[in-house]
Amino acid sequence: MADQFTVESEGIRIAGEESGEGPVVVLLHGLTATRRYVVMGSSALQRSGHRVIAYDARAHGHSDPAPSPDDYGYERLAGDLLATLDQRGVDRAVLAGSSMGAHTLTRFALAHPERVAGLVVITPAFDPDEDQEHRFDRWDRLSKGLREGRVEGFVEAYGTPPVPDKWRETIDRVLHQRLSAHDHPDALADALRAVPRSRPFERWEELERIDAPAVVVASRDEVDPEHPYAIGERYAEAIPGAELVTEEEGASPLAWQGAQVSKVISGVAEQAASAP
Repeated sequence: MADQFTVESEGIRIAGEESGEGPVVVLLHGLTATRRYVVMGSSALQRSGHRVIAYDARAHGHSDPAPSPDDYGYERLAGDLLATLDQRGVDRAVLAGSSMGAHTLTRFALAHPERVAGLVVITPAFDPDEDQEHRFDRWDRLSKGLREGRVEGFVEAYGTPPVPDKWRETIDRVLHQRLSAHDHPDALADALRAVPRSRPFERWEELERIDAPAVVVASRDEVDPEHPYAIGERYAEAIPGAELVTEEEGASPLAWQGAQVSKVISGVAEQAASAP
């Protein structure tokens, strides 16, 4: 059973859980998700000898809203990660994050390299060279849909995903599950506006400063076009020594397979343990 905990960060309460013993792995989820969605509820990491810490980002799950609607940028999210490590007594950890969580750990690794044992960057989507302005309209529609119509309003704003028919039912089910798991939907609507407008780093060259074992988990565009495979490739190219992994053609995205993602994280933890 996981031990529930809360930590204080900038006056707000971050809700999380911890289980297992061994080298520390911290899980960071994506925008609109909760802590269970990084390894999809798998306990493989604990069984393989890891101490696993997972928490809900501010305004997500059972964590508190930020003091201001604008306080959801990556500087704040990285600060919450630092507060969690400090208050849980963790000096260094392997960080594994999906989408928003991947961008958060990237920002954190650049600011606090001494606290990072290894990185698993799962389905990143931020591209510092892309003109982000055209993407904000969609995020704003999703925010408005959630604020005015709650879960169904968000799903309606999300629309029919541009994926093969066989995946649409799964995506619809996951959207309903994820969006129903939050205590503060209005605050989550604020995050939907603020997070996409934040930049975890400014130039690809900054990632060359990362000095830790790293794996990038990319999804093929057929099923997960919102996290382009080419962006995952770019992260793997930019982070020194990083490995790129993905699923077989036509298979379910690797990022959706909790046990397989856990194996990737365990591999990075092993590399970290053997590194000088």
